[in-house]
Amino acid sequence: MTALRRLVLRGANSTRQPISRSAAAGSTFLLPVRSTICAGRSDNSTLLHQTAWYSCTTTTSMSSSNIPKDHAGAGTGNVHDQMLPSSMHDKELFRYTKYPRTVSIIGAPMTYGQPYVGTGTGPNMLREKGLRPKLTKLGWRVEDMPDLDFDPKTLLSSDGKGNTIISSQRDPPNAKNCALVGRGSSLLADAVESKLRKGFFPLIVGGDHSIGIGSLTGILRVRPDTGIIWVDAHADLNTPHTSSSGNFHGMPLGLLMNHPDNGPAKNFDFSTLPGFEFLDQQGPRISPEQLVYVGLRDVDPAERIWIQRLGIKTFTMTDIDHLGIGRVMDEALAHLKGRPLHLSYDIDSVDPMLAPATGTTVRGGLTYREAHFVAEFVAQSGDLASAEIVEVNPSLSSDDGANETVELGLQLITSFMGKSII
Repeated sequence: MTALRRLVLRGANSTRQPISRSAAAGSTFLLPVRSTICAGRSDNSTLLHQTAWYSCTTTTSMSSSNIPKDHAGAGTGNVHDQMLPSSMHDKELFRYTKYPRTVSIIGAPMTYGQPYVGTGTGPNMLREKGLRPKLTKLGWRVEDMPDLDFDPKTLLSSDGKGNTIISSQRDPPNAKNCALVGRGSSLLADAVESKLRKGFFPLIVGGDHSIGIGSLTGILRVRPDTGIIWVDAHADLNTPHTSSSGNFHGMPLGLLMNHPDNGPAKNFDFSTLPGFEFLDQQGPRISPEQLVYVGLRDVDPAERIWIQRLGIKTFTMTDIDHLGIGRVMDEALAHLKGRPLHLSYDIDSVDPMLAPATGTTVRGGLTYREAHFVAEFVAQSGDLASAEIVEVNPSLSSDDGANETVELGLQLITSFMGKSII
């Protein structure tokens, strides 16, 4: 079947069920807005801008009593007037996030988990396309954090002064850029944990998919029962013992997967991985029943064995073709029912005709509507508590392809952050 015809026919069996929304009338509020200062950045440099707060106003003044004490804009700035979408008044949506709802953008410009430069530009490219105002328009209060500092001199320093202490160590076998990925993951884990404990919604913007090591670690420290929806062309279930490439963007789930009898990281000695000391055997782990794959179509032999042996709920592209995306998502959410959800969205899950600017393209991916349906359906479940988008790499395509991929990434973010057709 041609790609064009598949784009037309795919999803004919979808059986999406409408989810009722009881919008509360009149419970709107004013929120302070604060300016942002941005500077240009190279791939591994820090984006310089102050923490920025954006939000919406309607009819009722927001008092100091219900502004978080660490609110960067409390008592300052101008206030602009905009109606909140009714969905943001529905406390059954995003129910794990403290109301009024605040999203914290955590830029994680990781490049070391894969071989291509450019993934580190993802956070800033999405900002330039309008990430903050689009989230504001959806009714979110937006805290835009400075990007995490993944500069090698920072990551390889223990005293915070750029004094390199471990760069002389060689990478262990089949673990490329080990110390850089490990230290970056540790920083990200701390940042995500901090935001969750404040009741915020962490929106992690990558960066390559090795950031999943840090984001999941931070999430599991706070909510160890979190259900994970991994939307990806790849399973990312390798470890240095099984990976054919040694790239950490293919290992986040493998390093964190636990099982009472066996698992990819069983008896793995993390002391052999410089920078990964935070992943000791007492650290947070994922149980197989906490994970659902959506969109797999390029799975390594060892990963296939573990998926089957551990019984991980998996929907390949063949399953999506056969069942339709509606039934797939119904079954995925039913499997994770009762858990707070984390959505990890790799842009390479989408067909490269639509998202060419990524490092590991695989033909036959999600169509435009399938990709959005996944995001919309997870948001409408009410259980989404955190999310990340990864592997957008504008350097790997023409200007048109790069713009299309970045724009798609932005659109998918708005879909899983609450945008709906009506």
